Amino acid sequence: MSTGETGEDDHAVIRFGVLGPVQAVVNGEPVALGGPGVRGLLAMLLLRPNEVVPVEDILDGLWGDDPPLTARTIVQNYVSRLRRQLRLVDPSGSVWIDTQLPGYRLIVDEDLIDVTRATWLLDRARHEHPVRRAEMLHEALGLWRGPVLADVSPRITAPELEDLRFAVLEARIEADLELGRHAELIGELTTFAEAYPFREQVIAHLLLALYRTGRRADALEAYQRFARRAAEDLGIDPGPALRELHERVLNDDSTLLLPAPAPLVPPKVGVLTPSQLPPAPVGFHGRDVELVWLDELLADEHGAATPIGVISGPAGIGKTALAVLWGRMVGHEFPDGQLFAGLRGFHPEQAPVDPGEVLTQFLLTLGVPSNEVPAERDDRAALYRSLLAHRRVLVMLDDARDSAQIRLLLPGGSRALVLITSRVRLEGMVARSGARLLDLKPLSVPDSVRVVDSIVGHGRIDRTRLERLAVSSGGLPLALRVIGARLAARREWIADELIAELADDRTRLAALTAEHADISVRAAFDLTFRRLAEPDAFRLLGVVPGPSVTPAAMAALQGVGFVTARNGLRALADAFLVAETSQDVFVMHDLVRLHAKELAPVGEERSAALDRLVSYYLDAADAARRMLGPMAYPVGKTDNQDSLTPAGAVEWFSREWPNLEALLDVAAPRDAWRVARMAHDYRVVRSGRSPWDSIVHKGLAAAVAAGDLEGEAWMRHSLCVLRTRFDQAGEAVSDASRVIGIATELGDARLLAAGHEALADVYFGLGRHREALAGYEKAIENYRQAAEGELTAFTLARLALLHAETGEHETAERHARMAVSLSEAAFTEGFCREALGRVLSVQGSHSAARQQWRRSAELYAQVSADRAEQMRDLTDGV
Repeated sequence: MSTGETGEDDHAVIRFGVLGPVQAVVNGEPVALGGPGVRGLLAMLLLRPNEVVPVEDILDGLWGDDPPLTARTIVQNYVSRLRRQLRLVDPSGSVWIDTQLPGYRLIVDEDLIDVTRATWLLDRARHEHPVRRAEMLHEALGLWRGPVLADVSPRITAPELEDLRFAVLEARIEADLELGRHAELIGELTTFAEAYPFREQVIAHLLLALYRTGRRADALEAYQRFARRAAEDLGIDPGPALRELHERVLNDDSTLLLPAPAPLVPPKVGVLTPSQLPPAPVGFHGRDVELVWLDELLADEHGAATPIGVISGPAGIGKTALAVLWGRMVGHEFPDGQLFAGLRGFHPEQAPVDPGEVLTQFLLTLGVPSNEVPAERDDRAALYRSLLAHRRVLVMLDDARDSAQIRLLLPGGSRALVLITSRVRLEGMVARSGARLLDLKPLSVPDSVRVVDSIVGHGRIDRTRLERLAVSSGGLPLALRVIGARLAARREWIADELIAELADDRTRLAALTAEHADISVRAAFDLTFRRLAEPDAFRLLGVVPGPSVTPAAMAALQGVGFVTARNGLRALADAFLVAETSQDVFVMHDLVRLHAKELAPVGEERSAALDRLVSYYLDAADAARRMLGPMAYPVGKTDNQDSLTPAGAVEWFSREWPNLEALLDVAAPRDAWRVARMAHDYRVVRSGRSPWDSIVHKGLAAAVAAGDLEGEAWMRHSLCVLRTRFDQAGEAVSDASRVIGIATELGDARLLAAGHEALADVYFGLGRHREALAGYEKAIENYRQAAEGELTAFTLARLALLHAETGEHETAERHARMAVSLSEAAFTEGFCREALGRVLSVQGSHSAARQQWRRSAELYAQVSADRAEQMRDLTDGV
């Protein structure tokens, strides 16, 4: 079951809600779905996820017995809009609508729907301690955002959702009653009894709460009031369970009161059941999936082997808290006791604990007299295994340094369970002992908010500020606890000061310190850094300006080979200083990134490393962009002979785009504009996935700052293309004219052609066909002079569209077919076939046009171009 933690995800996750207005949410932000019809369609698909919803059911839900004549076409358009919206917000394609007779099916992970989450919380809560049960059921009730399906047609109903809400509500009240919260519940139960007078379970809960608070007469009166109303309005008597409860209250049955705690009985001499787990953490929230994982570790069949779980994660991620909480929740499963040892694998001052010392501690705890503890470590281990051979015990080993520190501490029997926490991924335990690994991720924002709120005091800090503090923590429980501690002892106005400190990268780590640096996020990271075998790789990561790094980039940064760089990054991943979110893509947590920046080299060492990194990106970007089609801007800074496919080039740019943006802020101006121009070349193919105007403006500013006329011209050309797309004709004409002027001054035919073509595009958009025609012809002349056949093809295709608009159909078709014949790259041919299809369509040859568009869509798809979808829509007649 998903918890909804998003900090760990490598892409945005879309979630859906029907427990209130129908909604889709990405990273906490609602997605615009459209009108009631589109939302109604989505609601019907969400209520029956992964099932085929017949079109007839959809028509009935949207219009009942009186659908419009074009109802089926309208539904098709709704489906098309939803598909388009899903593709925009979920590029990974994890959610989609499948057409399958006799209707449509929403393919979706059901855990992403709020109904599934609420049902799971209800089912899971039944097996939890009342404290945890109440928390989970409160969370489940919080999923209702108002009346279900509130903003769609009233014909779309789901009465089972109201039943689910009452089941959750009644289960939560039961948990609160078990916890002795009867006095707090009376007001709520009285309100519910008035609103829903015939729900016997609510009446039963009210009777019990009143009786437990000493209001026996009121409890009996509440029963009589219900009995009279049931008889008068429904002609029935109360059910047997409620009658029995009434009888017990009437007889003043004291067993209805909360049972008193059992008296403590001292253990018999010689029989000792250890209970060494530390106290359960206060304010623990989230980790539902991880708790289920631990439950499954306990429940699974392990044969004759000892079940072993390893909880791994970076400093401050809450490994010990999770292990201790779960250990206490399942303590009854281990009647022979729980052993605990802190191994000090990453202690700031003391060496890791020798396993022999732990064995001595365990043997003494298990009742072995001190004079009978073996002197030899191996003998102690043998006696330890013998004592635990048939005992049902939990052995918790906290903060392990490595697998070697643990091996002697493993019991030999299959009835014991071993739970280990460590800042490194103990893969050796998997190979040698069959351990199962659980990597902890940061907490979600809602869970982070709950942690701070519980430490500070519920409601003391408003929700908006709590969320800002939670986001600044990056979901790291240690950071959240420091934030809570700093707020708890002071007035709430310090929250604004703390928010400001956490928003500034220069003061963020310093702000996450409490008790005179005794509890500090920076100190926790330092301990991990000091244990690294090769610390220089981590220091160099502080030079990386973007959010991720690949082995290829790291190899350039370090000046080593690819394999060496990859092995180094994976060693850092094993220490949880980076995370390999997908193959060969490594990401640092925000707070770890700030720590790396503090340790990064300075001066000449930093400059040299940054130059190597910039050179790599220029080289790799140049290689990637050339796979997408012909580029007006010529060869990049260096040659690159790596073999790429068009799809691989798109993947490279998509993955590296945030890094390219960040690189512009640190690269030298002579390099920054080249990076920006190559990013522009990618956006020509894929224009709509993220804003790119800032990159163009930064590139232009860098070129001007460097006094590089060529750079200024190419970046003004990029700006002209951008402004043409956004209907800023006046500025675009000025930019294109400046490009032409610089190209003439430099004697650069390719640049001159690009300038004339850009100016022609602007004139074409303004309807100034004569000027556009002259510009395209000059561009073609200069491209041919520069021997650029592919670029000539692009311009011929645009010229064909111009002639088609002016009614010169034969000329238009001739230019379009010539453009297709000159094309070699997939994107070029796709564009030229698109143009040919439009020319044929204007001529009335619709079948031939669709054929060209179909082929154009296939070619665009090879480079993941946005225009592929437009071609599919044209082909389908949308």
